[in-house]
Formats: sequence, C-alpha cells, structure tokens
Amino acid sequence: MTRSSFKFAIASTLLLSPLLGGCAVAVIGGVAAAGGAGYEAAQERGINGTFDDMNLQARINNALNNQYGTITTTVYGGRVLLTGSSPTQAAKAQAVRVARQMQGANQVFDEIAVAPDEDAVGLAKDSWITTRVRSDLMFDKDVRSNNYTIETDRQSVYLMGSARSQPELDRATQLARYVPGVQRVVSYVEVRYGDPSAAGPATAQAGPSPSYSGGPSYSGRPGYGAQPPGYGGMPPSGPPAGNAPIQVQKLQ
Repeated sequence: MTRSSFKFAIASTLLLSPLLGGCAVAVIGGVAAAGGAGYEAAQERGINGTFDDMNLQARINNALNNQYGTITTTVYGGRVLLTGSSPTQAAKAQAVRVARQMQGANQVFDEIAVAPDEDAVGLAKDSWITTRVRSDLMFDKDVRSNNYTIETDRQSVYLMGSARSQPELDRATQLARYVPGVQRVVSYVEVRYGDPSAAGPATAQAGPSPSYSGGPSYSGRPGYGAQPPGYGGMPPSGPPAGNAPIQVQKLQ
C-alpha cells in the first residue's frame, strides 16, 4: 500500500468513526469524496484548472514511479509541492529535477525530507491533522475552504491554493496553527491581487520560525510512537496548540 493510499484509508476511518462527532465530519468526507463538477466549479481554478492539475500530478507520479523514495505530489494551479521522504540527498534532488522538467509545472516546492519512511503511527497522526484542519477551514465563514489544498507530512501542515485576500490567508494559517499536534504551518497559497481587499504578496512570518532551507531534515519529532493517534476525537501528541511556527512563502 502506498503512502497516499494508507493516509486515505486512515482518513476514511476517522471520518466514519462515530466517536469523532458525527454529522460535521461526515459532511466534509462527502464533499472531499464527491469531487464532482459543483465542488470543482466553486474553486478559483475551475473545472478545467482542476483537470489540468490532476493530469500534471499523475504525470509526475508516473515519472517518479517510487524510484526516489516515498514522495507525495500535490498540485494547485500548476504549482507543485513535493513532500514525503527520500533515502539520500541525491535521490531527493533527482525527484525535484524530474518534477521541474515536467511540462505544465510552473513552480516546484521541495519539502522532501532525507529520512526513513514515516511509520504507521506518524501517518495516522498526519491524517488526523489534515482532517481537523479541513474541518476548521470549512466551517469558518471568513475562509473559502474550496480554494485550499491541505497536505500534512510529519506533522507539518502545507497549505496550497488561492486566497481572496491577505486577511483570509492569515485566518487560514492561524486556524491550522491552532490544531493540536501541528509542528509548523507552511503556506504556498497565492493571494489574488485582483481582489480589492488583497494586501499584496504573502511574505510575512509569524512566530519563532526555524530557518527555511527548502525541506525539512529528520531529527526525530516529538510524540512519534508514544501512543495511538487521535481516534475517538483525541488529538495526537505534539506541541501545545498555537505554538507551531508559520512560514509564508512568497510566490513568484
């Protein structure tokens, strides 16, 4: 079973669990699973943009073909995010090179860790965090959640998509930051500058952010393997809510 398949199975289990609080979570699962024209049309990228991104993601995955580690590809608006792990620095560099050479890839963001594969406990924690962040964004009236894609890797939350304004993006990153267990939040969200309320490029950083070098290195994250992850609505272990640093990356 691939990393993505495993995380999907865990997320499905969480969404179906009666202990997770019922209807609200079930609605999120229905929206995400449906993937229909209505949901896609509600996104800034539209149906055609969604199709193009899915096509690009599939071509990159086929080209990588698990040769360079366990890598997850996320695409929004032709921008490509690579997460997961590679066994060596050379394998990581080659994976990034493959993605950058793919036609239609406008930008490639390297968040691959040179590390062993994440274990089942870590994958389950990541899935719990993704589900919780998606829920918080969806039910916040100030965030148009359709325009955000969420990927969690080793308890780092990566946001991609399009925000209507800088305040909306700030709200989305703060919501993710306050989810229990989150180690850091990295935003690759584009602010639509045509929106009169947009405040310009997203360049500010909030919190005691660590130095950014294009991808995390593995140093043994706290909480891994300590106890079963957040089933029954219990959050995974990690730093106190709200302490996760936020890194907002400037998009060209």
